[in-house]
Amino acid sequence: VILLCFRWYLLTALTSCLFWNTFGLSAAMDSKPNILLFLADDLGIGDIGCYGNNTIRTPNIDRLAREGVKLTQHIAAAPLCTPSRAAFLTGRYPIRSGMASSNGYRALQWNAGSGGLPANETTFARLLQQQGYTTGLIGKWHQGVNCESFNDHCHHPLNHGFDYFYGMPFTLLNNCQENKPPELDVALQAKLWLYSQIISLAVLTLTAGKLTGLISIHWKIIICFTLVGGLFFISWYSSYGFVQYWNCILMRNHEVTEQPMRLERTASRMLKEAVSFIKRNRHGPFLLFVSFLHVHTPLFTTAKFLGRSRHGLYGDNVEEMDWMVGKILDSLDKEGLKNHTLTYFASDHGGHLEAQDGSVQLGGWNGIYKGGKGMGGWEGGIRVPGVFRWPGVLPAGTVIDEPTSLMDIYPTVVYLAGGILPQNRVIDGRNLVPLLRGRAQKSEHEFLFHYCGSYLHAVRWHQKDSGAIWKAHYVTPVFHPPGAGACYGKGICPCFGEGVTHHDPPLLFDLSRDPSETKPLSTDTEPLFDTVLREIGRAIEEHRRTLTPVPEQLSLYNVVWKPWLQPCCGTFPFCWCDKEGDSTQSS
Repeated sequence: VILLCFRWYLLTALTSCLFWNTFGLSAAMDSKPNILLFLADDLGIGDIGCYGNNTIRTPNIDRLAREGVKLTQHIAAAPLCTPSRAAFLTGRYPIRSGMASSNGYRALQWNAGSGGLPANETTFARLLQQQGYTTGLIGKWHQGVNCESFNDHCHHPLNHGFDYFYGMPFTLLNNCQENKPPELDVALQAKLWLYSQIISLAVLTLTAGKLTGLISIHWKIIICFTLVGGLFFISWYSSYGFVQYWNCILMRNHEVTEQPMRLERTASRMLKEAVSFIKRNRHGPFLLFVSFLHVHTPLFTTAKFLGRSRHGLYGDNVEEMDWMVGKILDSLDKEGLKNHTLTYFASDHGGHLEAQDGSVQLGGWNGIYKGGKGMGGWEGGIRVPGVFRWPGVLPAGTVIDEPTSLMDIYPTVVYLAGGILPQNRVIDGRNLVPLLRGRAQKSEHEFLFHYCGSYLHAVRWHQKDSGAIWKAHYVTPVFHPPGAGACYGKGICPCFGEGVTHHDPPLLFDLSRDPSETKPLSTDTEPLFDTVLREIGRAIEEHRRTLTPVPEQLSLYNVVWKPWLQPCCGTFPFCWCDKEGDSTQSS
């Protein structure tokens, strides 16, 4: 009898455990979780504690990693913000949506450009909105605003599935802060200044010659020359001379609220907006995308954090961002939402190595990985932090070394929301839920294609049966000065032309043995060299067959400043306001 009772007790206990492990988690999975996405700007994988940095303090991001899953091979679809974020939002390589450039302008340059994320692209926000989610974006957008008029908002976040937007439709630039050297089109501006000075000097010379009788010329010609020179100067200075007013603005939904923005209070405003969104939508489900302006130059940091880190202004800025992450996580806890929220943290691409002020480094550190922001193939430009947390569903303290992509967020959150992926287009991302929960041991990605603009620079092959991760570089940037590891003097490495080297045969690395990409393999050192390159070549052909021609959103016409498209809180060109300051004073 005792033995029978013991067996019955044991069977009941096992059944109970099985019930809770299976159905308890299933219930958590069946209910729609809140989705909180953090995306840093220009953050290097080596800049935070949970990825090995022991000098910059990031306790809140590190806590996410301890309480969740850390990805060590998380890959951006592009090494620059506009295309990378387009891929993040759509789950598709940017070349599919026209957000990959074939010219030197690889990111949107103006709020008043006509390019941007096409209206026929379906973001994860749109799909979650259809599943009953309240969707919000706080922070950086950089996917365009208007197409044909200053208020058509064809590329605006509210036209791409977000119910609420507060932030910068553009991105931070040095131009946004007083007394900083200009960052936008510096080389072009220098040429335009030179041409303007030459024209002015010519006019002055002709005028002096006419007055002294040394030059025989009609006044009409001098006047005409003066008018042409004046029109030339106005044509370019009306845009580049007022970048702070045209690009450095804040919007709430469709309304411009600060023009130009006041950087000293931007971080606190963003934080307040994020916390407020969570509080307003605590009964859920909600999607909140916190798209940080940190840690892009000019690295404006509030006084509270200045001088606190051991890595100068850049480190101060990283620590301020981490503090903001902590405050937003605290708001989840306060509302009792921690266990019912999938939280994700990543960076849009690698750190900007060329960002310097004299000998002071203003860009991030990419750890052991070669290269950085703007470099299409090298790991430092595309391998980024990737952390997930969902208490009770995702196993805490887990590290996954499998290849994953920022594009994977799209199918992952759509799956969790109970949505269906679009069937009329290629989705390049893969649902990460089985991998994150430990139900799958291998990534679904076999090949990942690494573009620089619209140019394919490298391909990664995850050979699952052997565990090897092969990477073939067909094009690499020419570093300046030679051997420097970046394109110092150019600001960012080019994708084509004389600034790159084409490799035939391509440079081949096995990242599982050489993650720093320091020792290219050859037929002498790798018996599978030819076989691997044949397989990768076959994959490229298959991939290219899936591409269809689309309008290029970053064409020269689309990226130039068009005054009739300029978001303006007054009557153009008198665009300045501080509605945030007015609301602060009145409240």
